[in-house]
Amino acid sequence: MTTSNGARVKLSQWDSLMVESLRSLGWTNEELIRRVQEGAGELPKDDSDFQFDYEALAAFARQEPETFRNAVNDGYQIKYNTIRGIRSWILVALGKQAELALEEGNESATASLTSAERDRMASVLSFGWSLEDAAGLTDEAATTEKTYRIAPTRQ
Repeated sequence: MTTSNGARVKLSQWDSLMVESLRSLGWTNEELIRRVQEGAGELPKDDSDFQFDYEALAAFARQEPETFRNAVNDGYQIKYNTIRGIRSWILVALGKQAELALEEGNESATASLTSAERDRMASVLSFGWSLEDAAGLTDEAATTEKTYRIAPTRQ
């Protein structure tokens, strides 16, 4: 999604995680937008390890309704990713575990993704991150998934 000035709609990493957490409940885009904009009475209590406070997302949706609506309906890019945030996004949005490498200068997240999941991941990554086929790590028997490595772009 691009805005009228050509820029993509951007969400904070935390807001994107909350949107994806609510999406995982099976709500339609319209239902998600309505419930978040209506606030507390329409939002679940999060008992996950993340302890999402959906009221903060509702406050954002009230403050920037068009940005929120466009992000839910047309997609978004995360403003700034962290390696642990990428792992969390893969878990919350795709329901998959990513393996982290945290050695300084060689940080990455590795996950097995379908081509549709890879495309979705690539569309939300903030500037400065790359997503590559992790050659040699791909399970040849898995015809629907490949292993991908998400890492900071090196200059």
